[in-house]
Amino acid sequence: MTGEPGSAGRQRVAPLPLGQVRIDDDFWSPRIRRLREQTLPVQYARLVETGRLDALRLTWRPGDEPVPHVFWDSDVAKWIEAASYSLATVPDPELESRVDGAIELLAGAQQPDGYLNTYFTVVQPGRRFTDLRDAHELYCAGHLIEAGVAHHEATGKRSLLDVACRYADLLDREFGRGPGQRRGYDGHEEIELALMKLYRATGAERYLRLAAYFVDERGQEPYYFDLEAEERGTPGYFGDHFADREADPRRYREYLQAHLPVRKQTEVVGHAVRAMYLYSAMADLVLDNGDESLLDTCRTLWRHLTTRRMYVTGGIGSTADIEGFSTDFDLPNETAYAETCAAIGLVFWAHRMVHAERDRRYADVLERALYNAVLAGVSLDGTRFFYDNPLASAGAVQRREWFGVACCPPNLARLLASLGRYVYSAGPGEAVVHLFVAGGARFEVGGVPVELEQQTRYPWDGRVRLSVRAERPVPLTLSVRVPGWSRRTRLTVAGEEHDPVGQGGYVSVRRTWRDGDELVLDLDLSPRRTYAHPAVAADAGRVALERGPLVHCLEQVDNGDRLSALALPAGAPLHTASTGPDGALSLLAEGMRDGADDWQDILYRNDPPSRQPARLVAVPYCTWANREPGEMLVWVRETGLP
Repeated sequence: MTGEPGSAGRQRVAPLPLGQVRIDDDFWSPRIRRLREQTLPVQYARLVETGRLDALRLTWRPGDEPVPHVFWDSDVAKWIEAASYSLATVPDPELESRVDGAIELLAGAQQPDGYLNTYFTVVQPGRRFTDLRDAHELYCAGHLIEAGVAHHEATGKRSLLDVACRYADLLDREFGRGPGQRRGYDGHEEIELALMKLYRATGAERYLRLAAYFVDERGQEPYYFDLEAEERGTPGYFGDHFADREADPRRYREYLQAHLPVRKQTEVVGHAVRAMYLYSAMADLVLDNGDESLLDTCRTLWRHLTTRRMYVTGGIGSTADIEGFSTDFDLPNETAYAETCAAIGLVFWAHRMVHAERDRRYADVLERALYNAVLAGVSLDGTRFFYDNPLASAGAVQRREWFGVACCPPNLARLLASLGRYVYSAGPGEAVVHLFVAGGARFEVGGVPVELEQQTRYPWDGRVRLSVRAERPVPLTLSVRVPGWSRRTRLTVAGEEHDPVGQGGYVSVRRTWRDGDELVLDLDLSPRRTYAHPAVAADAGRVALERGPLVHCLEQVDNGDRLSALALPAGAPLHTASTGPDGALSLLAEGMRDGADDWQDILYRNDPPSRQPARLVAVPYCTWANREPGEMLVWVRETGLP
């Protein structure tokens, strides 16, 4: 799960385009269908109800309610991006019409010079680019650009891509180290990775150069945000929220990952989402520039995050105070922030890193975050959402339909709608399988069309069957991740046993494949007990239960109240049963419960509590809070041998 990846597999491969991937999977297909049928329509309705779409008409006047928020444009853009990914796989005239309507509003709101931001056009006109630290201008621009690229790739239309290019060209004129340009960068990273996507979509190198500028300018001296504040003469959009900036300026520079130039940063600090977006852009520059210095920095930051500051669920960000990181091994459970957007950002970064240097430890973390911290962010019916994702709850934590700051719902939608991009990669004469999702993918090898069919019931079953379909024999390297958690793995190729150990955790089979040849991977899905580093005080004497990629948790609906009174004997066997929400497999074990009946009117006493046998039922963490409200617990007390 953790550790420093090596330098294996540097041959370049790239994610397979979404249109070349088919998902027909017992686990994922119902979720994607609910995304299409429930989540996207519900989110569109919220964009309308809250005034986010109407704000793009630029009719707001002082005194009107609601006042457009600095984030609003990004919510619209992320919804368009998610809807575009959905359209790339399933045509939907009604959805496409809504997307076209939203794009028309965005195009109408764009200013003659290319500028596009609702807040600074109607609420604070004349103040553009004066509060980059707080006001999310470049963050919104980045999401607009990402939406434009996704929409173009999905539909072939340039309606939003052209809007995005005009805005990006304005930014290219405005920012940089040339005469008359601003030496600024964004407070909330996002524009950097968006510009990298725009560069790949258009081939225009000015976008690559601008992305590299924004990355390398960050943290330089003189400190831009101090100069900006002095020139602005006001506290900034969040000035009151961070009123103590002056008392501890380094902490708030860390909040923005601007305390040092990025190549000198060695620890993952500050706001978790901002950090993940920055590191994703850094990894993008590694991929497109071959920047070894940035790769070394990414390795260092990755090691720090995954060995000191990541939850077992793949959630990141331990404190609500800054929506981010505190100190090493500080991973409280009930007060964990673990924002859904941060886990999504970790998926983005891990996906880029596994392409920078193929090592399963990146993909293992990607899978961990995806199946746990990300999926927990949406209800099974696709209509309610978590902003933060604690690992323990006294019962008051429930998903909500929407948020005033609604970054997480459309962010989650765009990731799930684009799931196919994370399953496969392709390179010269090679197909790579990162995730185990039933369906198929289309490749081309030496001019020969090849289909790779994947059959599996993962994550409930550990068998993965990959079948090659080709009109004639084709020389192909088929590379498959063997997850680090699988203790006993069996691999057969065309019916013959094959060594399941490969470079960087990926087994590569190079051979001439004939139509119908199969690679079969049998992964060990035995339930596992997982222990935290002894320095993680919150988990001392406790154990987490896992099976395959899924972390499990106890819920009150299955185990009664006072989950803290339950204990799992160290040697108790773990069994599976189809008793979880939505038919999920649960883990069952015989444990103990501390009794409280003989503690009437007593708070402390010298005798320990009595113990009674109790059956423990643990369901996948991604399914919790979908039944009755109640307590939840990931880390369970462990007692000595029974």
